[in-house]
Amino acid sequence: MYIILVYDIEQKRVAKACKFLRKHLNWVQNSVFEGELTAARLKAVKMGLNKIIKKDRDSILIYKMRTVAVVDRESIGLEKNLITNII
Repeated sequence: MYIILVYDIEQKRVAKACKFLRKHLNWVQNSVFEGELTAARLKAVKMGLNKIIKKDRDSILIYKMRTVAVVDRESIGLEKNLITNII
């Protein structure tokens, strides 16, 4: 499935969350990641984030799409990180 993950995490935990998420998803903007994940990998990402965040202070939103084909992505202005598939 295709995932868009957005977070609002207190500054002292942002670096750790960002480093963790870069192992699983593509960083596209400050606090925004996206990419293809299996259900098992998504579960692992959620478990990892639950160990990093404080649930009473931080917020994570996960948008799930069945495939990238249903995502119509448009960017206006500066692209922070171009997503490329390198094989």
